[in-house]
Amino acid sequence: MFRLVTAALILLLAMRTYEETGVAYAQSNGTLHTAGATITKLTSHTTSGTDGGGQDGGSGDWFVTTKYTIELRVGSETKAVHGVPDDSVRDFREGQRVRAGLWHGRVVEIDGRDVWRGWYPEGWDMALFVLYPLITGYLIAVALAAAAYLAGRHGRVRLERRERAGSWGLGFLVAIAVCFALMGCAAFGNTVAYWPLVPLTAGTAAALVGLRGALRRARAARAEDAPGGSVSAQV
Repeated sequence: MFRLVTAALILLLAMRTYEETGVAYAQSNGTLHTAGATITKLTSHTTSGTDGGGQDGGSGDWFVTTKYTIELRVGSETKAVHGVPDDSVRDFREGQRVRAGLWHGRVVEIDGRDVWRGWYPEGWDMALFVLYPLITGYLIAVALAAAAYLAGRHGRVRLERRERAGSWGLGFLVAIAVCFALMGCAAFGNTVAYWPLVPLTAGTAAALVGLRGALRRARAARAEDAPGGSVSAQV
């Protein structure tokens, strides 16, 4: 059951990463498909509150945030965009003719304004944010197991799971450190659409470097323990 749930999360993360990367790439190089559209409905959603204060931290200032849902008629289809910030909706009105920028049929831009909210801390995205360390740790473990198996197939010493634990720990710590670095960059507005690949790649690379060292140590240790100072590789 755990593997099935993890596989589903990995698939969802892969799909979302592809989606966000594809949208960002199409917007950057101007390859979005454009089509005439009519705004049929504008719906506002306003939230308000304070940002803390006193023992809770923050200034205690009152804030009001308004976001919109925009419904458009594109040809014979009706499409909706949710969570559009107030700045992107300014001067839009119902019945207005606009140009919609589409990515695989999804509205990304309206009259050149970005209305795609991207990675968002709600729903499935929130679940992926929270469970990302689990997903990353699992994928690093799978990569290590595959690399150790291939090493055994090619005449090197086969490592047991406990002997791979140190390499996995190194890779996982590197991945988490990169996650914190990305969060720091995001706080200053520097984000990348393909961010899930960065910690995973860094963590896997560090784990494989650690695995290489573990293989060398295991070969040396088993050579010393073997009669005559040499040992044949386990396959």
